Amino acid sequence: MLPRRSRVEFSGHDGHRIAARLDEPAAAPRAYALFAHCFTCGKDLKAANWISRELIDGGIGVLRFDFTGVGESAGEFAETNFSSNVTDLLAAADYLRAQRRAPQILVGHSLGGAAALAAAPRIPESVAVATIAAPSDTVHLRDILVSTAPHLETAGVAEVDVLGRRVRIKRQMLDDLLQQDFLAAAANLGRALLVFHSPDDDIVDIAHAHRIFAAARHPKSFVALDGADHLLIARERDARFVAEVLTTWARRYLPEPIP
Repeated sequence: MLPRRSRVEFSGHDGHRIAARLDEPAAAPRAYALFAHCFTCGKDLKAANWISRELIDGGIGVLRFDFTGVGESAGEFAETNFSSNVTDLLAAADYLRAQRRAPQILVGHSLGGAAALAAAPRIPESVAVATIAAPSDTVHLRDILVSTAPHLETAGVAEVDVLGRRVRIKRQMLDDLLQQDFLAAAANLGRALLVFHSPDDDIVDIAHAHRIFAAARHPKSFVALDGADHLLIARERDARFVAEVLTTWARRYLPEPIP
């Protein structure tokens, strides 16, 4: 039997339509994972596809979605920020809870990893969180945006290039980033944490992973992705390795399957 793949929708930030993919193994899933993509990337990034396939092969269903204003989801990206991403993530968890089972595993790539850390305490069924190339603070992204568009702070709005994508953002996104504390989120996580990061990441330095890992309490694990790029798209094997390790690690925290 082949895996089941569905396109689904639900309401996210400010009631906007959120486009999502729900991928499930042929047999009843042992658990469901919720995948949050990187800043401006979208649910259909190659790495998200590869990771989802491996999780499905491991008996775990995966819901991945486009944040408001990204990809196939409705809304204006300029009106979004980190807080709205967390709202979308919680809405995705609500969808799974209503339609299948609440997610027990949260996976976040880059800024999506920070969103997973922030959202986890508000998803009580979650038992394990994995971050991939996640930043440890808001200054990193804010500095990138300001350096790309120096007039953003004065003009209040600008079009910037983020990882090869032109997006329009407003100063409110910068202001919202300054209100976040990713290390406090890691310290207060209260769940098992798995940190993936490449020492060769030229977008988010591996020092960010060290800070997240140091702030978090046990149980926690760290996996260095030697040679991998930030988006995990240069080599398919990097994304598949992440998914294989993640699947094996997550099983330790999931309830035993019913015979």
